Parts: sequence; C-alpha cells; structure tokens
Amino acid sequence: MASGGLLARERTIAGPKFNRWLVPPAALAIHLCIGMAYGFSVFWLPMTKLVPGADAALCAGQGFVDQLTTTTCNWTVPAVNHVFETFIAMLGVAAAIWGGWLEHAGPRKAGFIAACCWGGGLVLGGIGVSMHQLWLVYLGCGVLGGVGQGLGYITPVSTLIKWFPDRRGLATGFAIMGYGGGAMIGAPIAVKLMTVFGNGVAAGVASTLVCMGILYFVVMSLGAFGFRVTPKGWKPLGFQPEAAGAKKAPLITHHHVHLNRAWKTPQFWLIWGVLCLNVTAGIGVISMASPMLQDVFGAGLLGVHPTAELSTGQKAAIAAAAAGLVGLISLFNSLGRLGWASASDYLGRKLTYVVFFVLGIALYCLLPTLGHMGMAGAFVITVCLIISMYGGGFATVPAYLADIFGTQMVGAIHGRLLTAWSVAGIVGPVLIAGVREAQLNAGVQKTLVYDRTLYILAGLLLVGLVCNLFVRPVDPKYHMTEEELARERSLQHEASASEEDLAAVARGRFGAVGTLAWLGVGIPFLVGVWIALEKAAALL
Repeated sequence: MASGGLLARERTIAGPKFNRWLVPPAALAIHLCIGMAYGFSVFWLPMTKLVPGADAALCAGQGFVDQLTTTTCNWTVPAVNHVFETFIAMLGVAAAIWGGWLEHAGPRKAGFIAACCWGGGLVLGGIGVSMHQLWLVYLGCGVLGGVGQGLGYITPVSTLIKWFPDRRGLATGFAIMGYGGGAMIGAPIAVKLMTVFGNGVAAGVASTLVCMGILYFVVMSLGAFGFRVTPKGWKPLGFQPEAAGAKKAPLITHHHVHLNRAWKTPQFWLIWGVLCLNVTAGIGVISMASPMLQDVFGAGLLGVHPTAELSTGQKAAIAAAAAGLVGLISLFNSLGRLGWASASDYLGRKLTYVVFFVLGIALYCLLPTLGHMGMAGAFVITVCLIISMYGGGFATVPAYLADIFGTQMVGAIHGRLLTAWSVAGIVGPVLIAGVREAQLNAGVQKTLVYDRTLYILAGLLLVGLVCNLFVRPVDPKYHMTEEELARERSLQHEASASEEDLAAVARGRFGAVGTLAWLGVGIPFLVGVWIALEKAAALL
C-alpha cells in the first residue's frame, strides 16, 4: 500500500498492466498549455489600447518604470513585450532551482504545482490588466507564470525517458512537441475570447487571461494526475540495452552522474553552449522571418512589380502572407520537435546536432541569396526547415543528456541546462535588434540588413558545431557509486517490484482510457494544425 499524500511520488508508481503509452498524453496535456508562451504576442496590441481616452501628448514621455504603475496612460508594445522575456528567463531559473527537488517529489506533485503557477499566473495577470497595473501583469504572467513554465517544461522529461529507454528521442519529442504546438491552439482561442468578452477593450483582455488561466489549470492538473513512474527494475519487453561505449551508441552510458557533479563537467557546458547557440540563431530567424518576407519580397508576393504603388487590399494580402508564414513557423517548430528527436534514436544525438549545425549554416547563408533572386517559395521552405531544427534542438537535448549523464537525475540536469534558453531568450533578441539598428544607422539598405544578420547567425552556429564536436563520454570519476545511487533512489521512494509485476507492467493494456487520453490531446492539436495550414494558405 502506497504511503504519503495524494501528490506523493510513491503514489504514482505504476501498477500491474499499466501501459507506458498513457504517459505521453499526460506530458502533452501540460506542454500544450505552457506552449501558449509562443502565442502571447496576440495580447500585446490589445494591451496598448486599454485606456481609450488617454492623453497621447501627456503620456508620450513616460518611461518603462512610469508605465508599471500608471492608470491614466496606455502601455507601449515594448513595455508589455518584456513579459515574454520575463517568463522565459524565469523558466530557466525555476527549472535550475527546483529540478533536483522535482526528481524526489515526482511528476504528479511538480505537474500540479506547475498548473497552479501557470494557471494562477494568468489569472493574476488578468487582474493586473483589469486594474491597469503593469507590475501586477509582470508578477502574474511573468514571474509566477514563468515558474509554472519551468516546472511544467521539465516535469515529463525524466519520467518519459525512463519509460522509453529504447526510444528516448521519440518519448521526449512527443512531450516537447506540445510546447511548440501550444500557440497553434492557444492563440486562436485567445483571439476569439477577446472578441467575445470585450471587443479588444480592457475587459476583453483581462477576462481572456482569467478564463485561459482556469482552463489551463484544469488541463494541466489532469495531465499531472495522469503521470505514473516506472517500478524499480522495469524495462520494455525484449529490450536489451547496447553495451556502454558500443560502436552503434558510443556516447550512451549505463552509469549515472549526480546533479551536483554534472554541472561541473565539461560535457555539461559544451551541451549548454550547443543549446544556447542553436536557440539564439533560431530566435533570430523567428523574429526576422515575417518582416523580412514583407521587406525583401513585398509586391513580388502578389506578382506585382516591386516599384508599383500598392492598394490597401494588396497591402493586406502581403500582411496575410506574412501571417501565413508565422503559422507555418509554429507548425514546423512543433513537428520538428517530434521528427528530429525521433530521428536521433537512429542517428545518435551528437550526429543529429551535427546535421542541425552544418545544414543550418548552409541554409542561413542561402536565405539572402533566395531573397535577392526573388524566390519566395524557396525562401519559405528554407525558413521552415530552419525552424524545424530549432524545435528539434529542444526535443533532442534531454535524450542527449540521458545518454551522457544517465537517467537517474536527467530531469534535474535538464533543468540546469535550460538556463541556456533563458540566456538565449534575452541575449538573442537584443543582439539581433542591436545589430539591425547599428547597420541602419550606418546607412545600410534595409533589405541588406537581413543579409549581414543572417551571416552573423551562421557564425554562431559554427561555434555551436565546434562545441558539439568536443563532446565526449563523461570521465568515470564523476559517476555515482552504488551507495550514492542507492541513497538517491531511496529519496525517490523507489520500491522493488516482483518479476511478475514488472512483466505485467511491460505487457500493460492500452484500453479505452488510453484512447480517450490520446483523443483529448490529439484533437486540439490537429485543430491547431488545421488553423495553421489555413493561415499558410495565404502564401499561395
């Protein structure tokens, strides 16, 4: 009989006949909710129109600090846009701080707390909007929501990797795919709710944030309670792991490295650099893709001469095409996470990142040429491939860490590594904006600004490639001893199971519950894909 409270880890140990394919939908339920982070831009413009009668002349001189507490002036787009950077920064910080705790507390407790923080953060942010207090929006959506983001992001990783030792990339790809696809579902819902609640005025934004916060809390809680952890000694039927250091899998270890030692190894910081540089370059393309499509191709997207005067309808068509590209970016960001992570099970994690960097360098350098040649179709395809590798990098790195450091504390190690994302999420946009502004001030033509920036991003990928090539197996001196491993497992309340029970779990039935769970996450995801494809149709 399991002891502890309802959220305790020992209450989540899988019983006989549990099917491991019930775990990915629980992970997806959480990631599809926190993935709304990528769709938060739908709130920025409505948030700048909350005070209809504001004196524009009087408010023009207000700085960011003044906007935090003003109730008489509208906020600016840059002022509210920093909310995104705040919760991405907090994601990495929270994952790093509480990753070790999560390994002992288990995915149910961590997932439920993530639901409280992300859902509660949106509700608090909605209250801040209704009171027109920007500092409260930052506290709710940014800080509290960012903690929910961090806990929710890493919660499934350790659990899924232990359920799928034979397909680590596929398992983490399924979960992290949800983060890339969350905006495809959440953004249209938010737009519709703002229309229903208040036609874009304060009540619309505030009520939408509160409503989505409650919705996400419910869905994430269902996901958290759907988690089960593997019994001690469990493995899939017929699974025989490769010998450590085997030719087919030279970097995969059967030992484990403690969190407190992992971050002191050169391998950790090399992989940290790999993720940071891949994300920085990817964010650069994401931030530039839509304006670049409009600036470089412009009237050419409609088959009109570039110097021709455009009507209002034609300008709207070009904007719709750019929005279509944004939809495709969301789709390929999501699908790339599953596709590339699954491919890494066959290619190996190190070779997969070599492909990301080598192919990425070629594609980044190709984009300016495609722009000058007016090849809009090839440009769009190239951007989609780049974004698929951006997403694939996120989904492949947990399996990479499990290969290098073992599975015992991979969730906590992944949490520490996500500080690379926090750094890239802040430095990347600042770097891109700074380079662009410096070139414009130097008199560089607007269309050529993108060329030089893309070459700089290709240079970052080259540094990432070098970091990846230096990754080697961890020195055995960092491995946990049998005594240390036993102590760590005792902290996780891992109890031994009989051979019969382990075999029963390995043969677990999928059943009606599994079907309902997959439909519950699959239908919304497919609806999001359909909406993204509808937007992308404008490109045709």
